[in-house]
Amino acid sequence: MRFAGKTALITGGGTGIGAAVARRICSEGGNVALVGRRVEPLRVVADEIGAYVFSADAADGAAMKAAVAAIVERFGCIDILVANAGGHGVGPTIAMPDTTWDLSVRLNLNTAFVSARECLPQLIERKGTIVIVASIAGLFAGPDAAGYVTTKHACIGLAKSLARDYGRFGVRTNTVCPGWVTTTMADEQMQFLVERNGLNNIEEAYALVTKDVPLGRPARPEDVANAVCFLASGEASMINGAILTVDGGAGTVDLPTLAFAQ
Repeated sequence: MRFAGKTALITGGGTGIGAAVARRICSEGGNVALVGRRVEPLRVVADEIGAYVFSADAADGAAMKAAVAAIVERFGCIDILVANAGGHGVGPTIAMPDTTWDLSVRLNLNTAFVSARECLPQLIERKGTIVIVASIAGLFAGPDAAGYVTTKHACIGLAKSLARDYGRFGVRTNTVCPGWVTTTMADEQMQFLVERNGLNNIEEAYALVTKDVPLGRPARPEDVANAVCFLASGEASMINGAILTVDGGAGTVDLPTLAFAQ
């Protein structure tokens, strides 16, 4: 019961990693508030675990200020922010329209920045913690994904800045960088590979994208939730400004030597 008496605000908690984090925190005694633009998936998770839902765009300062106020009124405090909201930003730079770039910045970076800013007064008061869910795209560059890669790199920079500036106030900030995770968003990308490569199903596509990953499989949302909840818990009380990869060892692979392993 690591989270007994604690309240967590989770952005993007209706599916995938965010939903898995919400379930884990609730199962360990915590109060959970789910914040997002699409209320329907949030309510499905909330009905399952007894969480509170507030409809808000996490990149909108006024909306997040209202969300924080409502959550504090309901639970009395906010101890944990899990900045999990995010989205696409893919396509070749030479053909990427301003609208796609701007949307990537809003979905991936602004949501984390605005959520952190609005939660910080509560987190300072409670000596709380922030976990930003980035991606190994924040450490490496995938093909034709400049928007996503750039903003996930920026999320890591934001987390380091928060760790530096607010660690003195007792607020810890860390980043989790997943590799491939079996989420709805990843399933859509797998479907692209199915159609392009003539595969039978998305399971074959996941096998294809993880064939050179040492563990040889994608992560489950629960695998990432385990890492997020560890960093959000008192067990990580001396961890601040860290980057924890949950990628099955993908980041350890020396790409120029892959030819020798075939």
